[in-house]
This record gives sequence, structure tokens and C-alpha cells, in this order.
Amino acid sequence: MIIVSGGAGFIGSNVVHALNDRGIDDIVVVDDLTDGHKYANIAGARIADYLDVEEFRAWFRENRPPPDPIERIYHLGACSTTTEWNGRLMMDLNFAYSRDLLRWSVNHSIPVVYASSAAIYGGATAFTETADNEKPLNVYGYSKCLLDRFVQTELSPSGSQIVGLRYFNVYGPREQHKASMASVAFHFNRQLIDNGRVRLFQGSHGYADGEQRRDFIYVDDVVDVTLWFAEHPEVSGVFNCGTGNAQTFNDVAAAVVNWHGRGELEYIPFPSELEAAYQSYTQADIGRLRRAGYDRPFKAVDVGVHQYLDWLND
Repeated sequence: MIIVSGGAGFIGSNVVHALNDRGIDDIVVVDDLTDGHKYANIAGARIADYLDVEEFRAWFRENRPPPDPIERIYHLGACSTTTEWNGRLMMDLNFAYSRDLLRWSVNHSIPVVYASSAAIYGGATAFTETADNEKPLNVYGYSKCLLDRFVQTELSPSGSQIVGLRYFNVYGPREQHKASMASVAFHFNRQLIDNGRVRLFQGSHGYADGEQRRDFIYVDDVVDVTLWFAEHPEVSGVFNCGTGNAQTFNDVAAAVVNWHGRGELEYIPFPSELEAAYQSYTQADIGRLRRAGYDRPFKAVDVGVHQYLDWLND
């Protein structure tokens, strides 16, 4: 049995479908379907069972043994709203829940891959997995940072496989439920269909209009990295999960316009409320991931966005 926590969410549901593609359907999805729209992400998937997140949390709150042998856990559920400032909520869902799950998994020798985030780097200008570069700009980034530090200081010597993946800017199928937190590729596509224009921020943080840069990574590549660790149980640690190549928001907009064969770009004022909490540049240093043995290529924005829009506009 494989557990996918957050299995009805964006990355989690893509992991479930990828496992199905590999002939695996003994999967238990854990999620919170208060927002019932997420059901669509797993409606076509083959799963063995579904657990509400609170039912799952009871397992390790009460230190219950697993009801059946668990091969591994993909812990991909979290509050990913970077603009959420309810720190109590964020620390409960992203830190306490994850901390308790990881302790329980170690106690029962269950391998875990969990979702970390590039938001940990925040105001940093270098993106290697070191403490000096951990400069979160919001409580979301801090919650993820604290979990990585907990894993590195308290759980690393355990002997169980524990992998934290610092996902960079992920885009692709099954993110529609994320609303404002969906990728810019998703929003640009919608804007062009609705208005014939793609809206980007004017220059900020020393960058010209639309030239702010992020490490945009297609979700299929993220899933491939995530599942790779099952083939390499000897590898543990915290790793960046990005392409290693920053591209501009203009690049994403151009890929959307090119796919549609029409559309204009419009630059809107940069919101003053985001000024102090905005990452204008990210680029994953993927040296540690490469040294661990992952050597597969990543899609550039023009390729990934084209593939995504084929799916999104089908």
C-alpha cells in the first residue's frame, strides 16, 4: 500500500495518476475535500481507499500501528496559499502535522517523500540547500523551513529514507482548484481566452516589465523526480526540485500567446502590498540532486507550456 497525502491536490493527484500509469493502484489518498471541486483531480484514478486528513492524523496522534503494511508515503498535502497570514493555521497544517507524520513514519520504518518549497529561500540570492540561504518572506515559507530543519537535525540519523523536495514554480494539469495560487501559465491562458490579453507586472525589484525570473518546472518533471526516490532507497535528504534555469514571466506569456496564435501583452502596476514579500528571482541549484544520481532532463518553458495548454484546452 502507498499513501499519497494531499492526493486530490495538484502535485499529489499527478503522483496518483503516474503511479496508475506504472500499474500501481493499491493507493490510499488522504486529503481534505471540504472544497469538493478537487474530486475531479482523482475522479479517473484507480485507488484502493480514501481517508479524510483528520482520520489519518489520528493514526499518529494516537501512535497506532499501520492497519496494513505501507510501502511508502508521499506527503504532499499542505496549505500552499503563500498569502495566508494565519500563522496558527499554517504552522498546524504545514509543520505540526508533517512533523508528527514523519516521526510516526520513522518509528514504523516507512520511507517518506514530502513536499518542501522554494519559498524557504525568500529573499535569498543563492539557492543551494544551506542554512545561509534560508530567508523566508512569509509564514508559509517559514513553516516549510522549520520542517526541513527538524528533519535535518532530528530525523536524519534515523536510517529511514526521508526526502524533502523544495519544489520551485510548478505548473501543469490539475491545478485549477488552486484559484489565485494556480500558476501564471494557467492564469495567462484564461486571461487570453477571456480578454485577448495577457497581464504581467510592470518592472519591479530592478527588473524591467515582465522580466522578473522564476524557475518554472512542469509538473510531469516534478512527479518524475518525486517517484525516482522509490528506485533509490539509499538516498535521503533535502533537495531542490527545479530545472536549474530561471526564465522570465515574459517567456511564459510568449509561450501562451504562441500556442493560441494570438494575443497581446499588457503590463499592470506592481502591487505595493507584495513589495516586501515577493520573490523576483529564483533558480534552483540542482547540484545536490544531480550528485544523488538523478540525471534526467527538464522541460523548458516553451515545451512545458505547450504540453500543458494541449491538456488544458482540450
